[in-house]
Amino acid sequence: MADEPKETLNPFEVAQRQIDRVGKRLKLDPGVLEILKHPKRELTVNFPVRMDDGSIRVYTGYRVQYNDALGPFKGGIRYHWNVSLDEVRALSCWMTWKCSVMGIPYGGAKGGVICNPKTMSKGENERMTRRYASAISIIIGPEKDIPAPDVYTDGQTMAWIMDTISMQMGYAVPGVVTGKPIAIGGSLGRDEATSRGLMYATREAASRLGVKLRGATVAVQGYGNVGHHYARLMAAEQGSKIVAVSDSTGGIYSPDGFDPVKVLAFKEKTGSVQGYPGTKKITNEALLELDVGILAPCALENQITSANAGRIKAKIVAEGANGPTTPEADDILYKRGVTVLPDILANGGGVTVSYFEWVQNLQEFFWTKEEVDSKLEFHMVKAFKSVWETHAKEKIDMRQAAYMVAIARVVEAYKVRGIYP
Repeated sequence: MADEPKETLNPFEVAQRQIDRVGKRLKLDPGVLEILKHPKRELTVNFPVRMDDGSIRVYTGYRVQYNDALGPFKGGIRYHWNVSLDEVRALSCWMTWKCSVMGIPYGGAKGGVICNPKTMSKGENERMTRRYASAISIIIGPEKDIPAPDVYTDGQTMAWIMDTISMQMGYAVPGVVTGKPIAIGGSLGRDEATSRGLMYATREAASRLGVKLRGATVAVQGYGNVGHHYARLMAAEQGSKIVAVSDSTGGIYSPDGFDPVKVLAFKEKTGSVQGYPGTKKITNEALLELDVGILAPCALENQITSANAGRIKAKIVAEGANGPTTPEADDILYKRGVTVLPDILANGGGVTVSYFEWVQNLQEFFWTKEEVDSKLEFHMVKAFKSVWETHAKEKIDMRQAAYMVAIARVVEAYKVRGIYP
């Protein structure tokens, strides 16, 4: 029974409930609230892909464009067997607030394809990606909607999309996606941007809470791009002790800590973090409940629910994933004095450096990694400050504070722009 809430939670209903909560606090007009609770545009595509054995398989993909009051749509594309329209709706909604709270001129979008990339060859993945890109090409573009990597997609995926759109247009269009390889217009620092931003958010919270990061224990759920870079940066730049990490197969734990870079090398060699020398096996669920200073859920949504929130022992929960904590869990954690750094703020570094990449593509002039990191730090500190001040003034948790800041900015944009016609 303890796992039941995880299966029955609809991510889009969670996202809408979060908007309702903040709408009451901001005393929003009911009509404006309705606008904020619905996507502007949804595209479902079904497209054939020729597999390596010569057979044809039809895949289903989505692109949801949630809100563009602040600027062009922006959001990742994920490849996963559990992708659903409601999940993509929720993620596009969260992207809207993430861009707003970070103070960058984008609206929110998200895409996804129902597939299992683990069972596909590189050729099958490329053909699927190109067909999906072609199918959604009617609504994406540098001035309209700019995709980026997400779960089980990467720089190579973005390169295929960029090339596909460029072939259709008849000229190179590097600004159609972000998260690209450096060779075709990617930005330095983009690969670790989400994690670096998460580290800056953790640092800002720790300084206000009186938590020393040097020697602080850290557990990271999810050891993909965000999780492993965060673990590496927390150890290398903040002097923290990484004591537990996990991937989809399970996790490892050692109270003495371990080298996150060596663990990544082990995972790349063996396919899992489990079995790393000097550690003991631990489940993903048990990792969340470890007695650590900082917990970073960097996997999928709905990991911390009302069923386990009462057993979370970390002082700071830094959300590297999107939507890992449910509204009920938020309330429990806030009452227990746990500071949750919400996804729309904490993992906003990725979209911020995606914005930098897009700007560099449009102006065809590129920055150094030091410039990128410096600009990212400026945006993260500024965004954190505005959310923290709202949290302190309104006496609410950080998520509601982040939503108040974000939604107020989008509503202000509606007021200034007006509703056409």
